[in-house]
Parts: sequence; C-alpha cells; structure tokens
Amino acid sequence: MPLSDYDTLYDVVVIGGGPAGSTTATMLAKQGYSVLLFERSQFPRDHVGESLLPASMPVLEELGVLDDIKRSGFLPKWGATMVWGSNRTPWSWYFNETNRQYPHSYQVWRPQFDKLLLDNSSRHGVHVLEQHRVLEVLFEESRAVGVKFSDDVGEVKTVCAKFVADASGQQTLLASQLETKQWDDFFQNLAVYGYFSGVSNLPEPAENNIFIESYKNGWIWDIPIHVGWNSIGIVADSSSSQDRLQQDGISDFLFAEISKSSNVSKMLENAKLESGPFVVKDWSYVCDPMVGDGYILVGDAACFIDPLFSSGVHLALMSGVLASAFINTSIKDKPLGVACESVYQELYLKEYSHFRDLARLFYSSNRSVDSYFWEARRILESDSVLSPRNAFIQVVAGQAVRGYERVVLEHGDLPPSFSYSVKQLETERQLRQQEFARIGAAIETEQSYLKKLHPVLDAEINLVRKPVLGQGEFNWGYFIYSQSRPEGMECSELVAVLVSKIDGSMALDELFSIFESMSSPDQVGALRSSLIDTIRLLYVDGVITAL
Repeated sequence: MPLSDYDTLYDVVVIGGGPAGSTTATMLAKQGYSVLLFERSQFPRDHVGESLLPASMPVLEELGVLDDIKRSGFLPKWGATMVWGSNRTPWSWYFNETNRQYPHSYQVWRPQFDKLLLDNSSRHGVHVLEQHRVLEVLFEESRAVGVKFSDDVGEVKTVCAKFVADASGQQTLLASQLETKQWDDFFQNLAVYGYFSGVSNLPEPAENNIFIESYKNGWIWDIPIHVGWNSIGIVADSSSSQDRLQQDGISDFLFAEISKSSNVSKMLENAKLESGPFVVKDWSYVCDPMVGDGYILVGDAACFIDPLFSSGVHLALMSGVLASAFINTSIKDKPLGVACESVYQELYLKEYSHFRDLARLFYSSNRSVDSYFWEARRILESDSVLSPRNAFIQVVAGQAVRGYERVVLEHGDLPPSFSYSVKQLETERQLRQQEFARIGAAIETEQSYLKKLHPVLDAEINLVRKPVLGQGEFNWGYFIYSQSRPEGMECSELVAVLVSKIDGSMALDELFSIFESMSSPDQVGALRSSLIDTIRLLYVDGVITAL
C-alpha cells in the first residue's frame, strides 16, 4: 500500500530490509512504535551469507520466526569441518559440545530466509516499502529528521521520522554520506562465489557442516543448501586479484582458484555452476561513530568483518536488538538515551572485535601454507592481540559463549607468546579455583573462618554506573573494569555494593553482616550462600586478587 501522506511523522524510518533492518523494525513495532522500512530491492533477492551460528537462535526465537525457520526445510548446521593449520587432514568441531540449548544452527537460503524475516516485520505492523531506494538522510543542523527517497516509479519524495536506522548493508549509505567509514588494513580481501549443483558433500555426521579449506592464495568455503545447491566461494587478496579478475574474467578466475585446492576441487568434479559467479570487493571496515543525534547504524551499515566464522547474520541480528533497545530508550527517556549512545557502540564493537581478533589469530595460525597471502596476514609477536590480559584471551581461556574459539585455534600453529599467555592465564585460573575450593570447604565447617578472610581488590578496579541492556530497552546498571576485565563486566547492584565496600581491611563476616542487617531472617541463609558464590567468581576472575 503506497503512503498517502509523505509528511507523516513516523517514530522510526529503517533503511534496508535485510536481517539487521527487519530485526530492528520488528522489535520496535512489537513495542508499539510506528515504523516505516525502505528496501531498494524486491524480495526475495540474492544475497551471500548462508551459514548461521547458534548464538542467533535466541534472537530468531524472540522475533517469533524460529518455528517458521524450522518448518522451512533449511539444513541443520551441526558444526564446521576445516582444512587449516599444521594438519592438512580435515577436522571437525560441533556446537553440541558447548551449547546444549541450541546444539545446531542452520544453513539457510538467503533469498528465502531474508524474505521470511521481512514478512515477519510486516505481520508485526511495520510499513514495508520494497523497490524504494533511500537517496540520503535529511538533517536539521546535526539531527537526523527523515530521508529523501525514490519510490517504485522513480519519483523523489521525503518522509520525516523521530529516528533513522541505517541498515543499508555494505552500501553504508549514511556512513558514506557522513564520510565516517574506516577500512581495516589487516583484511584486504575479496570474495568470488557461485552456486553449484551436483557437489559431493562431506560424509556423515558432517554432511551439513560448512567446509572451509585453506590453500595457497587464501581459503574456500562450501556450504550445502536445502535447495540442492552448494554455495562455493573463494577468499583471496584484493589487490593482487584485481588484475587477474579483469584479464581472466570472474568465472575463469573462480574455477582456477578452486582447482588449487585439494578437497573442494574433488568435491566439485561432477558439479555444475547454476548461478553466478559474483564478486564482493568491499571488505572489513568500521564506521565511527555508529550512533548520533536521531540516527543509528545497524548491521553491515556499521561494520563488516571477514566471513571466516560466519558472523555476518549474527552481528546483524544482534545489532538489530541493540539498536531497537537504544531507540526505544531514547524516545522514552532522552537523558538515558544520550548515555546509551556510547554504550551501543561499545557493545557492538565488543562483539565485532571478538570475531575480528579470532579471525586475525586464526589467519596467523595457518603457518603451514607458504605464500604471499598468508605471509601478509601474519601477526607479529608485538601485536596487541597477543597480550595475556587482552579481553579476547579471556574468551579463549574458558569463558566462550560460542564454544569453537579454543578448538579451532588448537589446530593452528600459533605464535609462541600467545600460546604461553593462554596457558599462563588458564593455570592461574585453575589455581584460584582450587584455592577457593579449599576456602569454601573451611567456611562450610567453620563459619568463624570468615573473620580470617580479608578480600583485596585489583589495584586498577573501576566500578562504573552506566546503561545496561534489559528487555527491549536500556536501564541504569553497573560495570566492573579491571586488569582481568579491561572490556568490563556487567554486574548486579548487589555485586556493585559488595565491591564498593571491599577495602582490603574489612573481613568477610563484617561485609556479610552489612547485607544481612538489611534482610529478613528467613533470607539470611540464601543471601550468605549468594555472597560466597559472588566472592568465588570475583576471586577466580582476578577482580579480587587476594583473600
């Protein structure tokens, strides 16, 4: 249905109907906001990025589309199989080793998957206009107030909004308009891909896995799709491949690179190219800032990272959840919304940086392949990503929520300093676990033992009150920053008060008495147990350095 009045003030205008845009729009519409979404294409439309992560399943469930996805026929993705690192024999890892709630994700056909998400937006009340291209975001001084767009017959019009969410993908419409796009020097790659029929898949139980194989000039992906095709693509150096692409043509370039692989080339012996090939030339980047007065960047419009770990759709969905919460908060509570601006970017960059650092380390670990491509992507011993207190190493050292970080790195040939740092940190954590097990046993048998314990905080501890993500909005909360948690750790008000009371001289029984005096007698036992568990977590994590 066409808009009858383009001077109508919408709560939110969303640019782009991909996963980031549809997620942002649906989440806001579910909270009662009027949302107008512009999509320049007509869905279904082609798009690469078929392999999902289990981390995306809770978002799809919250959007109300997980049951539709289960009925769609998409292939369950149980894990990944790789030829990478020092061992050239294929090896696999599986999500169910670390994620029991969501032991698999899906290999999706993006035209169908993206349309499913966009149709879901419409069902939730989002006004979706396909074949409408946004030309620019309109500003009054520094505030975004609407957009100028070309409709499905080419007529240029405008519409106003309280907020503009740019989910335009790698077009990066607003970042290009504001000139805020920053390229990543490490990942200077391009991808050439197509869809093939007749591909020989991996043997059970890995037949639905994404298959990744490194070779001299880069790496190749192979993703089975339920329509009977496989997505096959190569990732190669951008600068050295441009001339060959122009001289040989895209198709010859793709087949020539595939022929250099040991495994994928055999899997394609009886295959037929059904669609493509296509080229994706723009690569890893970050737009800064990601949020401003009346606008926010979402998904690939904010940043894009190397696709090695299938993070694209996950980042799009996650950023849509964050963006909708930010917009909801900003409209309801402007001062809190202003405080949320830096938090949105911090949370999104934290997730982005996790995948970026992992990809950098994994590229660097592939030392068995000797070529320009891999040599140019080595990490030096002095690189900050190898710091033993880096937040990424904290993830590798046993706190991963996705589960594959450690296993994939163990198959590579990592720089010695990194391996040493991880081992050192894990040993330290294990010793702290053992020490507190002894302390906990002493407390159980002798409550007066609490008088002997005087917790000491990390000298660089910093307790900060800042917005935290709640259910559909941001609320005031607390973060702890320390040497062991430079990226910050969200904590409850109880933990924040406990940390604020620790001064190195007060014994645990005195600390506990403060809290117990404010509780009813029937709550004392549960409260003390909770406080002891909190002390244990803070001690093992290094926030409390001594007891």
